[in-house]
Amino acid sequence: MNALIYWLDMAGVIIFALSGVVLACRTRMDPFGMLVLAAVTGVGGGTLRDMVLGVGPVFWVTDPTYLWVILVTVGLAILGFHYIHRLSRGFLPVADAFGLALFVVIGAHKALQLGTSGLVAVLMGMMTGVAGGMVRDMLARRVPMVLREEIYATAAIAGGIVYVGLDALGAPGPLAIALSLMTTLGLRLAAIHWHLALPTFAWVVIPSSSEASPPVDEEVTPPPTPAEPPRPKVRVRMIRPEQSRRRKNRS
Repeated sequence: MNALIYWLDMAGVIIFALSGVVLACRTRMDPFGMLVLAAVTGVGGGTLRDMVLGVGPVFWVTDPTYLWVILVTVGLAILGFHYIHRLSRGFLPVADAFGLALFVVIGAHKALQLGTSGLVAVLMGMMTGVAGGMVRDMLARRVPMVLREEIYATAAIAGGIVYVGLDALGAPGPLAIALSLMTTLGLRLAAIHWHLALPTFAWVVIPSSSEASPPVDEEVTPPPTPAEPPRPKVRVRMIRPEQSRRRKNRS
């Protein structure tokens, strides 16, 4: 089980590091910038997790293999720069989804191994999967994926709940890992393909009843001009994803 978790962790580091390289290529960074984005994406989430859990030194200090894996990934990416530059726009979010699914399992597993509660383990899984990508996007001056409307952190939380729940029920480790990966990856890929999103809240201006237009065939005497125009009512209402997208398209 520990060997399986270790190799899944390495796979997640490679995928996240590659996503950092792709973003660095698209933002025209030099090789050092590619290395920085690859490193913060590959080990940023796990570093923050270990710091929160009080694990010292962090995992990549005790096992420098993670750093060598990042260096090799960046080196191969530089050699194949022209091929990476031709990747479609959909590669980055898909690669990020695979890395997210892997790191959610890694973070939740490590938290449970340290004796934390199930709730903390779910949060650590989400942090491990989300934090590195957030730092990557901010360094590249992009809105982090977790702050966009599409389902992202919710998918990580769902995958963490599946893993922690199955572990509490005594399910075999490989089964819990597989179902957690399928949950996170399935939700994230579905959100990418169908643009699934949670509803948002926004300030909505509600016109007063006096502003409603009268029927065309009805003669209405215009009301006297008030000394001060009535203030419109402002309420907080839930906006469905399709309504939010229409508002953005109009603006």
